[in-house]
Amino acid sequence: AFEEYKAEKERLNFLLSQKADLNESEKTLMETIDEINTTATQKFTETFDAIRTNFITVFKTLFDEGDEADLRFRDNVDPLEGEIEIVAKPKGKKPQSIEQLSGGEKTLTAISLLFAIYLVKPSPFCILDEIDAPLDDANIFRFGEFLKELSNDTQFISVTHRRGTMEAADYIYGVTMQEKAISKVLSLKLKEAEEIIDAI
Repeated sequence: AFEEYKAEKERLNFLLSQKADLNESEKTLMETIDEINTTATQKFTETFDAIRTNFITVFKTLFDEGDEADLRFRDNVDPLEGEIEIVAKPKGKKPQSIEQLSGGEKTLTAISLLFAIYLVKPSPFCILDEIDAPLDDANIFRFGEFLKELSNDTQFISVTHRRGTMEAADYIYGVTMQEKAISKVLSLKLKEAEEIIDAI
């Protein structure tokens, strides 16, 4: 009986030691999770605030200074869990949601949000593919002017069929097919073309 008691006591001590290790590991894990959540919330909130500021600025650049735009959390919930509401109200309109905006207004709002995110950490170059397709001529002009402003720090490559966007570019590259099944790339530096036209 004494030998059995010793064996069982050793086993109990081993299990108690394992339980203590597990409790300590759980405590460490919970502390790590809390630290990660705190850091993630802080970083997310900082980035969100920067995007929000950029969104308001870009929206007013692409629309009008008096227009209203905002990004906000719904129902004051945890930023990592809650929904984000996009507010876009062009002057003279009071839409309840962005769904009530016209196609062009929705596109400009989406472009505003896209560039608001992009401007938090811009890259040396950016490729835009038919981003301007739904815009009318007046909005195309604003969009082109906006890209010109940003082109001091970023080189933009814009795939487009819109004349207004092409007019805002420094270089134009086009693909033509003069002979069947043979594509040819053409390039044009707009500054040089303007000088040639002015000289004529």
